[in-house]
Amino acid sequence: MAVARTAPTSSPPQSGLTFDTGKLLKAGIVVAVGLILWFIPPFGDLKVPAMHLIAIFIATILGLILQPLPQGAIVILGVALTAITGTLTINDSLAGFADSTVWLIVAAFLFSRGLIKTGLGRRIAFVMVRAFGKSTLGLGYALTLSDMIIAPATPSNTARAGGILFPIVRSLAVSLGSEPGPTANKIGSYLIFNSFQVNLITSAMFLTAVAPNSMIVKLAHDSLKYDVTWTGWLWAALVPALVSLVILPYLIFKLFNPEIKASPEAPKMAREELAKMGPMTTGEIGMAVVFVATLALWATGQWTNLNATAIALVGVAALLVMNIIEWNDVLQEKGGWDALVWFGGLVALAAGLSKLGVIKFLAAVLQDNLGGMSSWVIGFVLLVVAYKYSHYLIASMSAHATAFFVPLGLVAVSLGAPVALVVLALGFMNSLNAAMTHYGTGPAPIFFGAGYIGQGTWWKNGLIISLVNLVVWIGIGGLWWKVIGLW
Repeated sequence: MAVARTAPTSSPPQSGLTFDTGKLLKAGIVVAVGLILWFIPPFGDLKVPAMHLIAIFIATILGLILQPLPQGAIVILGVALTAITGTLTINDSLAGFADSTVWLIVAAFLFSRGLIKTGLGRRIAFVMVRAFGKSTLGLGYALTLSDMIIAPATPSNTARAGGILFPIVRSLAVSLGSEPGPTANKIGSYLIFNSFQVNLITSAMFLTAVAPNSMIVKLAHDSLKYDVTWTGWLWAALVPALVSLVILPYLIFKLFNPEIKASPEAPKMAREELAKMGPMTTGEIGMAVVFVATLALWATGQWTNLNATAIALVGVAALLVMNIIEWNDVLQEKGGWDALVWFGGLVALAAGLSKLGVIKFLAAVLQDNLGGMSSWVIGFVLLVVAYKYSHYLIASMSAHATAFFVPLGLVAVSLGAPVALVVLALGFMNSLNAAMTHYGTGPAPIFFGAGYIGQGTWWKNGLIISLVNLVVWIGIGGLWWKVIGLW
C-alpha cells in the first residue's frame, strides 16, 4: 500500500520576542530609574501625580538617550503610562498630537519629500557645483550654498544631508579619485567633513531646518512664556550663521589640507548630471513655485498674521493638488509621522509637567539658589557652554532639547538673563552642539560611516569647530543680538 507523501513546506518566518543583551540592559536601567523615582515621596508643593509624571518623564528622556527601543516607541510608552496610571487624563496625554507646531514639522517633512522626489534638491546642488566648483574650496562653498538654499524646507537634517547632499558628495569624491583609505585625503575627507559641519549651521539658521527647533519654540512658549516667529528666528541667526558659513569651509580646508586643490572635473560632472536630468520638469517648476511662495508667506507672517502651520498645510495641499506628491507619498513619509509621534508625545508630557506645577516649582528652587549671582552674563555663558558640551553624552538633538532646554533656560532667566536671548541662544546651540562627535545627530553616522575620516580625527577637528562656533555665535552673535535688542 503506497503511503502518500506530503510535499515539504518551508518554515514560516519567525516573529515575536527577540533578545538583545545590550538593549535589555538599557531597558533595565530605564525601568529601574523610573521605578525608583515613582516611589519617591512628594516634597515641597508637589503632589503625588506630579512626582509620578516626573518619574515617567525622566525615564522617557533616559530611554531616548539610551535607545533600547526606537524613540517613537519610547515616547508612546511614556504617554500610555501617564494615561493608564491616571497621572494625566487621556485628553491631556494625547493633547500634544493636536499641537500646531507638531503639524508644522509633518508638513515640512512632506515639503522635503517633494524636493527629493522631483529632483529639485539635486538640481540646485549640481547648479551650485557647476558654477563654483572649479576649485576644491569653491566646491566646498558650492555645497554649502546648496544646503543653505534647501534647508528652510527640510526639517530633517538627516534627509537633507543624507538623502540629498551625501550622495552628491560621495559621487564627487569618487569621480576625483578619492576613496576611503589611502586616497581619502585627496578631497573626500574634506568634502565629507565640511558638508556635515555646514549642515549643523543651516540647521541652526532656519526654524524649519530641523525638527527640534520647533520643539524648542514650543518649550519656550510653555515654560518661558516667549514666542518665536519664523522670521524672528532667522533674523537673530542671520549674522552668526552667515559668518560661520563663510569661515567654516575655509577653516576645514586648512584642517584637512586636501591633496587636490583644483577640481575641474567637478563642474564637468555637474554639467553631465544636469544634462541627464534635462530641462526642469513641470514637477520641479511646481515644487519651486510652492517652495518660494511658502517661504515668502512665512517671512511676511508678522504683517499678514497668517499662522505658519496653516501656511505649510496650504503648501502641502497645493503639492497634492498639483500631483507633485501623491497621497501614497504622504502615507509613506515615515520621518514625518515618526516626528508626529515622538514630538507630539513629548509636547504632552512637557505640558503635563507645567499643568501639575513641576515647572513652577523648579523655577522657584532655581531662583532661590542661584538668583544671587553677581553677573548674569557670566552665568549665561557658562550655561551655554554646559548646554553645548553635555551633548557628548547624547545622540539626539531632540533628546538634548527635551532634557536640558527648560531647566537650563530657567536657570539663566533666574540669573537675570533676558528671556529672548536665552531662548534663541540655547535654540541655536541645540543644533551646533552635534559638531564634536560622530553620533551626535542623524547625519553624523552617515558621513562618518563613509569611511573617509577616522574617529580620532573626527573628534579632534569636531572639537576645534565647536570652539569656533562658540566664538562666532556667542561673540559675534552676542554683539548682533545687542544691536537687534535681544539684550
